Amino acid sequence: MPGGSTDGHRERAPRAPEHVEFRNASIMRADSGRPAMTSKLSAVLPDLSPWHSSRDFRLLWVQGLITNFGSFMALVALPLQIKELTGSPLAVGAMGAVELVPLIVFGLYGGALADAVDRRKVILLTEAGLGLLAAVLLVNAMLPEPMLWPLYVVAGGVAALAGLQRPALDSLLARIVPHDQLAAAAALNAFRWQAGAIAGPALAGLVVAYAGNVPAYATTVTCFAVSVAMCLRLTPVPPAENAERPSLRGIAQGARYAWSRPVLLGTYAVDLAAMFFAFPNTIFPFLADELDADWSLGLMYTAGSVGSVLVSLTSGWVSRIQRHGLLVVFGAAGWGLAIAAAGWLSDVWLVLVCLGLAGAGDMLSGLGRSTIWNQTIPDELRGRLAGIEVLSYSVGPQLGQVRAGAMAGWTGARPAIWTGGIACLASVGLLAVALPKLLTYDAQTDEDAERRRAAHAAATGGAPEAA
Repeated sequence: MPGGSTDGHRERAPRAPEHVEFRNASIMRADSGRPAMTSKLSAVLPDLSPWHSSRDFRLLWVQGLITNFGSFMALVALPLQIKELTGSPLAVGAMGAVELVPLIVFGLYGGALADAVDRRKVILLTEAGLGLLAAVLLVNAMLPEPMLWPLYVVAGGVAALAGLQRPALDSLLARIVPHDQLAAAAALNAFRWQAGAIAGPALAGLVVAYAGNVPAYATTVTCFAVSVAMCLRLTPVPPAENAERPSLRGIAQGARYAWSRPVLLGTYAVDLAAMFFAFPNTIFPFLADELDADWSLGLMYTAGSVGSVLVSLTSGWVSRIQRHGLLVVFGAAGWGLAIAAAGWLSDVWLVLVCLGLAGAGDMLSGLGRSTIWNQTIPDELRGRLAGIEVLSYSVGPQLGQVRAGAMAGWTGARPAIWTGGIACLASVGLLAVALPKLLTYDAQTDEDAERRRAAHAAATGGAPEAA
């Protein structure tokens, strides 16, 4: 169950916090071996400047960590409960089909809504709604004989609320963080998400196995209650004075803008292809059965996040590169290759290693996408383009669940996984050839990035920032 929120204001945050200046001064002392080591570590460790420069970013980060933990508890418990009730991989994969239409419809509408109303209010109300849906799962699990149909209803409701929330959530990062800190902010947000992805599934697997679904869903409800309380502290972000009401015309305007930008189009297409062909999470319970390693299910859900966190913890270099399109393409290709290997190998420990490598590739691709989006998209279109982004990174996994579940029912889990990985690798290569501007994107010279820097400087009353 997705969750989390963001908000902020237009006040420009200080470019160099005092503690950073002090640290840099200590690095300059070259009378011992420690400064050189400190310099090397600072070049690799995450850039914390967004955390120190924005109160709302700090609040959002902590709130999102709590929400993500609860969300991943439900993410593991829900497909396991469907598996227990039906024993069918197709029934588990059908959850993706149930979520697909609400996600598309409400994702597009949510993008237009984010440009027209207070984004904080959208985030707060949808977060409360997600908490209520988690409560429905809890009540159903407490019944003497839990029912199947409420699980699909909740899945569809979560998709609808997530579609409304995520454009408002994603479109605020460029408002609360200085332009030159966007890559660092993306890395910190990714680390937050993956930290929940590690703790949530690993603990959920144990909780569901030894205590049942009720404690897992109860944890989810509690986390959303805390999240709503924290959302109330975020700074309101009213819409622009000339903002239009949500409409099909506004949605079409955003779609035309995305279609006219090959770089943006490439980020959407690459992620959609990678997730459609190579998203195996929904059939992990059946993969664990085929490998005769039921104990490994929680580790399978966690392995990809471990790889992602390792990339996040060594992401200091991301703030210094400009060719983010290369991250998008080669990260997605690495994801597909590692997923193919995970499906082909029969040793469960090697499978877990491959899933970890896949997570690392997905993290690199995600950092590239997020940075390009926030560097190039005008603020007045940010919500609508965020709606399209929701489709690219959310619809892909939903379709991927259906593909993986259907194919696993026909060929078994392992063939469904390795063939999907190969198809992902091939499709990413074809898209890179068809959209060469994605590979050549440079934040220092891209026209849209230059315009976005100038607009941010004008809004904050400062000089244009270097990329």
